[in-house]
Amino acid sequence: MGGAQHQMQQKIHVQEEAKEQNSPQNANVMNHQPLPPPPKLPEQHKNYMWWLRMAVYSFLVLSTQAVATLLGRLYFAKGGSGKWTATLVQLCGFPILLPFLLFSPNTPQKRENNRPNAPSSVTLASLYLCLGVFLAANCMLYSIGLLYLPVSTYSLICATQLGFNALFSYFLNSQKITPFIINSLVILTISSTLLVFQNDSSSSNKVSRGKYAIGFLSTVGASAGYALLLSVTQLAFRKILKQENFRVVLNMVIYQSLVATIVILVGLFGSGEWKGLTKEMDGFELGRVSYVMTLVWTAISWTLFSIGALGLIFEVSSLFSNVVSTLGLPIIPVAAVFVFHDTMGGIKVVALLLAIWGFVSYIYQSYLDELESKTRSDQHDNGVSEVSLAERA
Repeated sequence: MGGAQHQMQQKIHVQEEAKEQNSPQNANVMNHQPLPPPPKLPEQHKNYMWWLRMAVYSFLVLSTQAVATLLGRLYFAKGGSGKWTATLVQLCGFPILLPFLLFSPNTPQKRENNRPNAPSSVTLASLYLCLGVFLAANCMLYSIGLLYLPVSTYSLICATQLGFNALFSYFLNSQKITPFIINSLVILTISSTLLVFQNDSSSSNKVSRGKYAIGFLSTVGASAGYALLLSVTQLAFRKILKQENFRVVLNMVIYQSLVATIVILVGLFGSGEWKGLTKEMDGFELGRVSYVMTLVWTAISWTLFSIGALGLIFEVSSLFSNVVSTLGLPIIPVAAVFVFHDTMGGIKVVALLLAIWGFVSYIYQSYLDELESKTRSDQHDNGVSEVSLAERA
């Protein structure tokens, strides 16, 4: 009798435990238990999107730089002579970006507590005004150089902007100079320097020594000015704008191009060059329609180039933007073989291969930097986890 009663009590106890486990209170307790951390898919997706943006920006820089430079050379080679006109088309294509600005999301940037508020309207206006005026003067120097120099020589001198940019970035943006970056700078400079040994006898512009010297000095000054403009733009992104979205890049391109366009328009009408535009159009060797299309597509190409260049500054640095731009310089003489029927010698092939080598060297340094950053992030996460476990113990 006693044994049966004991068995009955055990059954009742087991049933009560089962009810407690299935009760809502116990379910709530189980639901509040910490879940395992989710997989790091968002971080991987973020990296993929970053590389996609880098590919798009790099493609814009490489392709549109070659197209715009060749169209600019075509303008002068076929009868164009207006320096203000050639400068204007480098800047006036920004209206095609207005639809993107209107429909791009204006997401506010998350700021740290110790960071100041957004820049005032006066600060932004002053920034765009200074950059726009400087951009107008720099584009005028480029136009003078392209007017008086052969394409190969022009591309050679433009490669010096990489050295100027490394110097300015070192002082203004604390750019880290590593052996791989030095190797990239040296190789890219050599690849463009080789072009000076290429015979330019097929060049369509025969100028005097004085005009050649003016073109040479103008291109050197423009290269140094462009390098300084890139470094200052990177500094402005970091110190003044302090936002991370594509709308900031669009604002930079549109507003500084607007200011630069106004400056060049003042020079165009003030110099009286606009009076000869109709005569110049009629005398263009390829016809009036080709004259207009040459200027229009030059403007569009330079605008897309600005998007790519500023995008690379925004994503990486001004030095990287200049490296990609310099990579595209040997493409211009190669493309001139098909456009202007220049001869393709072995020196141009070697220059192109060296440019690719220098670009890969810089990309490898970027990969090492990303790997180091990821390692530090993982170590930080592990440190936080260890601290949390110690606190729980």
